[in-house]
Amino acid sequence: MSYDGKVTPGGPAQVRELDGLTLRKLAVSDMSNNAYLLTCAATGAQLLVDAADDAVRLEQLVSEGGDGLDAIATTHRHFDHTRALAELARATGARTYAGRADADDLPHPTDQPLDHGDRISFGDVTLEVVEVRGHTPGGIALAYREPSGTVHLLTGDSLFPGGVGATNHYDYQSFPQLIDDVEERLFGAYDDDTWVYPGHGDDTTLGAERPHLGEWRERGW
Repeated sequence: MSYDGKVTPGGPAQVRELDGLTLRKLAVSDMSNNAYLLTCAATGAQLLVDAADDAVRLEQLVSEGGDGLDAIATTHRHFDHTRALAELARATGARTYAGRADADDLPHPTDQPLDHGDRISFGDVTLEVVEVRGHTPGGIALAYREPSGTVHLLTGDSLFPGGVGATNHYDYQSFPQLIDDVEERLFGAYDDDTWVYPGHGDDTTLGAERPHLGEWRERGW
């Protein structure tokens, strides 16, 4: 199966081979959350982005990638992205990462709180940490840069095809903060060919979304 980024709950993972890294995308839960397993091509070390739900299925995903799980990174505090975090962390012994301002609100202790500009390493792979505030105070995106220079950006619920994440459900949410961080720290830092892997739904690229930034600001969501 060629990778097109389209996954559905109950269906198989899609697999994308990158330079130095294999990415597996899986949808889980009644909210169709995306979970991503990243496997270092050189060492087999593995990191899961968002233990959203269905720990049994996520453990199967880990097995599809290789042996064991080294780390779990949580993009933000919302319950639909963390329902399997405690169970999976206990079962695998994986080291846990999350944005510092969200870390205390997760259902499992965070081994390493993250700040903007930090790095996460597993095997020979290094991910850049981008703090993207507004959907939650400590939301993060993770960037993998291939040796060729192409960037792959896991954005959680901060950026989707067609807009940014919701900011009208909680007092701590802020559309101005989110659109500023998305524009400055994502669109301002990475090229148009940057591939975007969101927390729900299909993938996109920064190039596909960039022309609409002004529209998003004007409409306020």
